Amino acid sequence: MSYWWFIPVIAGVSFFLTAQLRNYALSRSLMDVPNARSSHSVPTPRGGGVAIVMAFLLALGLLFSVGLIPLVVFLAIAGAGAVIAVIGFMDDHGHIAARWRLLGHFAAAVWLLLWLGGLPAVSLFGVTFDVGWFGHALAAFYLVWLLNLYNFMDGIDGIASLEAICVCLGACLLYWISGLESLIWAPLLLAVSVAGFFCWNFPPARIFMGDAGSGFLGIMLGGLSLQAAWVLPSLLWVWLILLGVFIVDATVTLLRRLLRGDKVYEAHRSHAYQFASRRFGKHLPVTLAVGAINLFWLLPIALCVTRYGLDGAIGAILAYVPLVALAVKFHAGELENPSSKN
Repeated sequence: MSYWWFIPVIAGVSFFLTAQLRNYALSRSLMDVPNARSSHSVPTPRGGGVAIVMAFLLALGLLFSVGLIPLVVFLAIAGAGAVIAVIGFMDDHGHIAARWRLLGHFAAAVWLLLWLGGLPAVSLFGVTFDVGWFGHALAAFYLVWLLNLYNFMDGIDGIASLEAICVCLGACLLYWISGLESLIWAPLLLAVSVAGFFCWNFPPARIFMGDAGSGFLGIMLGGLSLQAAWVLPSLLWVWLILLGVFIVDATVTLLRRLLRGDKVYEAHRSHAYQFASRRFGKHLPVTLAVGAINLFWLLPIALCVTRYGLDGAIGAILAYVPLVALAVKFHAGELENPSSKN
């Protein structure tokens, strides 16, 4: 039986929910007003990421109902995603102390890991390691870091949306090439859920994603990467490679701010992509550049891992080295010089 009709249905749900959320935000004055730490200059409605959440949770329900994903995957990903979305929604509409947000993030990560079985064996330089409880703890930090970095990287129009679409469709292509068609549906419908929202978020954005959407995407991508790793250990490296732009920019920025003694939980605009958007004076060139890096650099390396036997860890190093250089070139983590656009 064909289930391709899921694609237009989920895309339509996401698109029309985003339109309704935009009207709701405008009527309630739920606006993201520019300030000294913003990368935008026009007040813009926020909270549109809820459309992604609702569309993808519906998609997961459909996939489970027809047997395309097992119960444990449904409970793991949908449950963790719902918790993160609720926390983000509450923070979008008010403020939750950082310690309580972090506690909720770890609770969602633990829930996801309990259902998936924790971290599977890891392949490192040709040797497979089963790191037991240490690995499960490491996986929890990985999920929490990924959902938070996705929030950090959602700072200019369209960048978080396009990244999710590129990563998910890239993974789908690699699954298809590798004969792992059973893994395709979840990332495919996540990409479709984001695409409906992206129509409204494309630069210049008419609505922002908000914490509910960005955190949700982060933990969904993390959960899908761990699900894939249980099928084939090297696929974890594939996801880490595909997510390279966000992982490198966020990590380099965080490390440089930590070394300088900054309060890393405070809002800022010192990511490489933010410096780049100010240099070029627009968001669109930077967002499109991220898409190009994913398509022409990271995807081919991930393909070499899945198809041509390149070791995943070596592939990740190869992928990350120029990205680190690029992050440094665009001043990731540096203090902004008010007298310079660079």
